[in-house]
Amino acid sequence: MFFKKSLELPTAQTALPGRAAPVLDAGERHFVNGRPLHGPWPEGLQSAIFAMGCFWGVERIFWKIEGVWSTAVGYVAGITPNPTYEEVCSGRTGHTEAVLVVFDPAVVTYDALLRAFWEGHDPTQGMRQGGDIGTQYRSGIYPLSAGQAAAAEVSREAYAVALKGRGYGAITSEIVEPGPFYYAEDYHQQYLAKNPGGYCGIGGTGVTCPIGVGVSS
Repeated sequence: MFFKKSLELPTAQTALPGRAAPVLDAGERHFVNGRPLHGPWPEGLQSAIFAMGCFWGVERIFWKIEGVWSTAVGYVAGITPNPTYEEVCSGRTGHTEAVLVVFDPAVVTYDALLRAFWEGHDPTQGMRQGGDIGTQYRSGIYPLSAGQAAAAEVSREAYAVALKGRGYGAITSEIVEPGPFYYAEDYHQQYLAKNPGGYCGIGGTGVTCPIGVGVSS
């Protein structure tokens, strides 16, 4: 029962208790570019957090974007402190699989990252992406500033109009504060670079936005 998939988020009363201190080793360096996985970041860089389904493929989408300095996978928007992957997959922590994107705004804008978010997956699927089902696969934008929150809302409205015009359902992606970003285990970091033949449900040949085209902003 512990690992049964859930499509409902837990409450503070039903969530797993977690622990006071991290128990995971996320590693120190990005497997692809050798840069740090942890801050503080060099002056002038900014951070963003997105969830689009299985974080293996999502992270690869973002590390390939010019101007992205580093990426890391982890868990956000949940209740249980310092969760493990197995606990997140149980559906009893409330977290979603997310990617921390550290970027140079002089090279790539937050709006450009939002476009990669919307067009890199199907934002209408609720608690799933393709064959990946569960609360940890829900889609979301997790703003780290008021400016990011405003930009995210504007972009969601634009894509909602485009999707509706093509006969698709409502966007289910959430836009909420992330809470703590808990780094995932080291073997999850840059997984598809470490395992080139690994499963990829998002990006490349995986799930993408059903409109298939850009939206002007």
